[in-house]
Amino acid sequence: MKKHIKYMITMVMGISLLTVGCKDDFLNQGPEASLLGANFWETESDLKQGVVGAYRSLEDMGNFSYWVFGEMRSDNTSFQYNAPQRGQENREFVDEFLVISTNTLIQDFWQQCYIGIARCNDVLGNEAGITMSEQDRNQAIGEVKVLRAFHYFNLVRQYGGVPLKLETVTSPEQAQSEGRATVEEVYTQIISDLNDAAAKLPASYDADQKGRVTSGTANALLGKVYLTRKNYTEALQALRKVTDYSLVPSYADIFDPNNKNNSESIFEIQYLGSDPTLSSNFLYQFAPFNSDTSVTQDPGTNLSFNSGWNTPTTDLINSYEAGDLRKAVSLSEGFNTDSTFINVPYITKYNYGFVQPGQTNVDFPILRYADVMLEIAECLNEQGFAANGEAFDLLNQIRARAGLLPKTTGNPDPTLNVGDQATFREAIMQERQVELAFENHRWYDLVRTETVIPVMSAHGQREIAKNPTQYPAGSYQVTPDKILLPVPQREITLDNLEQNP
Repeated sequence: MKKHIKYMITMVMGISLLTVGCKDDFLNQGPEASLLGANFWETESDLKQGVVGAYRSLEDMGNFSYWVFGEMRSDNTSFQYNAPQRGQENREFVDEFLVISTNTLIQDFWQQCYIGIARCNDVLGNEAGITMSEQDRNQAIGEVKVLRAFHYFNLVRQYGGVPLKLETVTSPEQAQSEGRATVEEVYTQIISDLNDAAAKLPASYDADQKGRVTSGTANALLGKVYLTRKNYTEALQALRKVTDYSLVPSYADIFDPNNKNNSESIFEIQYLGSDPTLSSNFLYQFAPFNSDTSVTQDPGTNLSFNSGWNTPTTDLINSYEAGDLRKAVSLSEGFNTDSTFINVPYITKYNYGFVQPGQTNVDFPILRYADVMLEIAECLNEQGFAANGEAFDLLNQIRARAGLLPKTTGNPDPTLNVGDQATFREAIMQERQVELAFENHRWYDLVRTETVIPVMSAHGQREIAKNPTQYPAGSYQVTPDKILLPVPQREITLDNLEQNP
């Protein structure tokens, strides 16, 4: 049996400090009481509880903002148009490239990232005064530096340069930022945090501590950062250090809640289905709003305007090759009700039933080893095309698990023949799209490869053509100024920030 652990989730400056009860693992712990944070940071236990609080900030983001901005902005997903319920247009505007600075969703995303950053800063600002072993201190520092880097990576990719807040806030006067840092300054801080974390963190944990970030997490995220910056040599060096992982033989088993934190999982947002404050709800948000219980099998939860989101697009569905085992795991093209098939696609990747009505136990993957393998292959190709070399081996390991034939140079099948660097780039992007579908990589892949405008413009026109009256004027007019989100108007007003062009 796993050891039972008791921690406290904490945050200062007007946010309650939450104490927690015994659960099966270190993140799945719910609130019991509130305390003031001013006199909290005194013992090693306090610091460790603060680290758990930093992890806890991911859960709300994972249940909504993370996929809205990481997946729905791409050609992978859209939304099911709900004519009777028009109260969620802010979500639709994100998909349609019509988002403006007063959209509450961009404010929520910004705020959730900075709440996470503040919790990390609280740990870093108080660890020096606490007596503990150097090993445990390094682990705590490393964990929150990975989490802080993760939040800043999301912010800089969505908003560009953002305020760099690196100190714990102890007075209202300190809440004001020094303005937006440059993109380069933000990336410099991210890289610094990840390098330091990689040197401090262990490679693995005991079973009762699984779910924490490791040195592998730090290096995997660092490799992705360098790849985003097109620093292929540095990216390859970081990604090569991610060695304590392996592919799960069955694609479906990766996401099964009975197989959490498996050999392929480098980092995932942890959820606990039995606790309403810690459970996930992807099953309900991704189910068609008119599917009743056909998709959720939950008679105790009614679907409404909060369902029908992150809907797989025709473009994504058509991206799967015939015989790809990942397709049935990832999505369904419709559902049956009263013996009638309704052609409304929905995500099945996170559909593993519910624990309590409205509550599921499914984690959300952030980094997987398959992602790392494809990134290594991409880096190798960018350094120089090598026919049937290591990059091909990595690509084809992923394809073999999916039940697909290998792609090779000189293959007599023209659909499997990859004869040059440009064609291999296309093969990698296609493989990433279907392998990592609904895991919030597609939008960022399109942006970093500078294909976002042609891909999303063509995708938008196909979407509009299916139902022209559904879309407001100006939908999917993807121009360079729309790649970054606008800075939330509230932040511009309160913190005197400059708006994106």
